[in-house]
Amino acid sequence: MVNPKNENQKNKHLFESNYSLEDIEHIAATVWNIGNDFRVWCFEGAMGAGKTHFVKALCKHLGVQDKVSSPTYAIIQEYEANYNNKHFTIYHSDWYRLEDSIEVQEAGAAEILYHNNNYAFIEWAQRAQDLFIKDYLLIKLNTISTLERHIALWHISTSKE
Repeated sequence: MVNPKNENQKNKHLFESNYSLEDIEHIAATVWNIGNDFRVWCFEGAMGAGKTHFVKALCKHLGVQDKVSSPTYAIIQEYEANYNNKHFTIYHSDWYRLEDSIEVQEAGAAEILYHNNNYAFIEWAQRAQDLFIKDYLLIKLNTISTLERHIALWHISTSKE
């Protein structure tokens, strides 16, 4: 897992909050407003922390009409978004079943990174961090209780300087 505080001095803490599951759509809108300049969003959290649930709320906020589901077995789900009269594709991927960057590439999941004007929402991205060549948004989710979560957003710099 990325430890944003120690990984690189250029990493920047952007936002942190506790939220109830009733407030997830409001938090998703807030997170979008903070992080929409990033094309790659990496979601970290224990099993059951709400990564897919949060992606569903983001997709709803972005005008996705299709049913958003977990990509655990499909590896990648693709959705068309229509937000503020802008059309773009969201690639929702789950790398939990993939061991490392070699398996991510063999599964074709690395191809979703950095498509122009599209977004990649990746669960369990820490399995292949070496594939990230541009800065990305790290969303860390933690369970506080069955109805409450904690979210923290970080700008992760890939700069070697």
